[in-house]
Amino acid sequence: MRLRRFDPVLKWAGGKRQLLPRILERLPEKIGTYYEPFVGGGAVFFALAHENRFEQAVLSDQNEDLIAVYRALKSKVSAVISALAVHEENHCEDYYYDVREQGPSDLVTRAARMIYLNKTGFNGLYRVNSKGKFNVPFGRYEKPRILDEPRLRAAHEALKNAKIKVADFAEACADAKRGDAVYLDPPYLPVSVRSHFAEYHESPFGIAEHERLAKLFERLSKGGVHAVLSNSATNDTRRLFEKDKYEFDIVPARRSINSDKSGRGPVGEILVSTPLR
Repeated sequence: MRLRRFDPVLKWAGGKRQLLPRILERLPEKIGTYYEPFVGGGAVFFALAHENRFEQAVLSDQNEDLIAVYRALKSKVSAVISALAVHEENHCEDYYYDVREQGPSDLVTRAARMIYLNKTGFNGLYRVNSKGKFNVPFGRYEKPRILDEPRLRAAHEALKNAKIKVADFAEACADAKRGDAVYLDPPYLPVSVRSHFAEYHESPFGIAEHERLAKLFERLSKGGVHAVLSNSATNDTRRLFEKDKYEFDIVPARRSINSDKSGRGPVGEILVSTPLR
């Protein structure tokens, strides 16, 4: 049982389905190791896996719940499917809040909980408070698709040659070398105070982290690693990624997952990349 292509298994704020063609054309046709240190919903990874464009992949994020999903799908997909079947059978508002309050340590239970909350929580958000506690309210969907077995098994196939870890973005790319490629999709710089939304982890991702990311991008580029980065089109982003150094485009994208309705319309995004060699 398998989809015609590999697709993301999670809804994710800032997902890259709309920008996929523009991102994919900036990445090499043949990649040694593909690195994605802010993996999120993994749209770029799954598209590259479908096209068989890399030999192996390193996927990472600092969101431990997210990484648990990918680890479980790689090693225990059938168990995840069984656990999701239970969630689907019992789904209702009270059950949602019962599951939300849980904090399972078992890999399969944790992964299934994450997928269930993602499919049934308000607007597909992943949001935590300062203590790292998931706090998204119940989403009022008529028939949420909690268990999508073909998609989950396809993800299992895509993840077979992937290393999956919780790591800081610089640590995750430490072994990247010439012939490899990196896609960087950090929590975006806010275009306004109201639009700021980066609560995917209890540690904030502020301007100092974006400056550190810009230094990593430059180091990768100088080392012959092909790098692509996306971010919001702000003055800070333009300052950090000077146009004369890299290929630089501003493209429109629509945000459908956002805690603020005003942030769900068209926005300008920057794509920065090293020239294809």
